[in-house]
Amino acid sequence: MNFQSDNAAGVRSDILAAVAAAAGPSTGAYDDDIWSARLDAAYSDLFSTACTVLPVSTGTAANALALAAMVPPYGAVVCHADAHIHVDECGAPEFFSGGAKLLLCNGEAGKLTPASVTSGMASHRGSIHEVVPAALSLTQATECGTIYTADEVKALASLAKARGWRIHMDGARFANAVAALGCHPGDVTWRAGVDVLSLGAVKNGGMTAEAIVIFDESLVQSIRFRRKRAGQLPSKGRFNAAQLLAYIERDQWLVSAAAANAGARRLADAFADRLAYPVHANEVFARLNPGEAARLRSAGFNFYDWGVPADRIARFVVAWDTSATTIDALLTAIDGA
Repeated sequence: MNFQSDNAAGVRSDILAAVAAAAGPSTGAYDDDIWSARLDAAYSDLFSTACTVLPVSTGTAANALALAAMVPPYGAVVCHADAHIHVDECGAPEFFSGGAKLLLCNGEAGKLTPASVTSGMASHRGSIHEVVPAALSLTQATECGTIYTADEVKALASLAKARGWRIHMDGARFANAVAALGCHPGDVTWRAGVDVLSLGAVKNGGMTAEAIVIFDESLVQSIRFRRKRAGQLPSKGRFNAAQLLAYIERDQWLVSAAAANAGARRLADAFADRLAYPVHANEVFARLNPGEAARLRSAGFNFYDWGVPADRIARFVVAWDTSATTIDALLTAIDGA
């Protein structure tokens, strides 16, 4: 009974069917096919603005390639100290940018604020001896499972734009955030000032395709060439395109995310006052009692320990296909513990 990660979830049947439908011969390769040709229009309709969509195989590739196009090798990306690009991507943003630095700022529950960014950057003198901040990266939903509202993104983007920085959003769980907010996807991206979105699909029923959604047209050419150079331009790209087209059809991306969010809310109610962070999306961080983690694992539940061991915080992730029966079993085990 896996609550360890939504990366282990299954693949939606409609996405598998879309891949199968693209399995026959095609008239072109390297994105020169009918599926790839539909991506920009489909996602432009979704976001209600013109955008360019470049499929890649991992979220790490999406983040690293997007940021590499935004910052020079002597530059820097401002991000939260717990951001995925800092703690979980093995230096990929630094590598693909040719050496750009990550400048870390703090903020409660995984979220940056204008005040925390200003405070975190207060000692940066802007001299020739320092890296040049060129981008702000936000994680939506955050590593603590919390969500930025449209107004919060706007406030951060306003601060960043005033300093000449571009805005990147790591949207590995973007669907969960949009489903929870009940807003238009454009409200928390381009309308709020986001230049590039790394749109995750794999965690939310996808298979092997993630998307770089580019709202700033001036970045498209650079990211295209960086994607090829990074080995992220497959010859049979129609299979990635087919996945990403099916992913958003009939709003199934939001249906899947809403199901995961609803399951997480059930767990949140069970843990009540033991929650380490507010539960906004599909992740639950809870403080366990002594011995509780061992008892839950012995009962067959998988989850991650989180943070400092002495805090006894565990992370439970509800996936789009986590069954009600599995959630019921965990609720019963929590009650028994």
